Amino acid sequence: MASKEAVEKKQEAKIEEMKAEIDRLKAKAKQSGAESQIKYEEKMEEIEALKDSAEDKLDKLKSASGDAWSDIQTGLESATQSLSTALKSAKQEFD
Repeated sequence: MASKEAVEKKQEAKIEEMKAEIDRLKAKAKQSGAESQIKYEEKMEEIEALKDSAEDKLDKLKSASGDAWSDIQTGLESATQSLSTALKSAKQEFD
């Protein structure tokens, strides 16, 4: 099993990468037409909520001690997977 620090760094890197992708999608939304921009904004609100959830779980993981971090790790991995799936869907929808 990976150490807590290794899990933190891996998940933090994933979240940072996805935040950069969110920024790219937001920039693209600003360049789109009005109808597309509304769809982008709705999708981006959903993605932002997922990102916030993942960041919250990462913060909890960082402050967890003992065996508790293992349970939090599962929730964090689920949150980052949900965020990744939503980003892939948005990219396919709007590219």
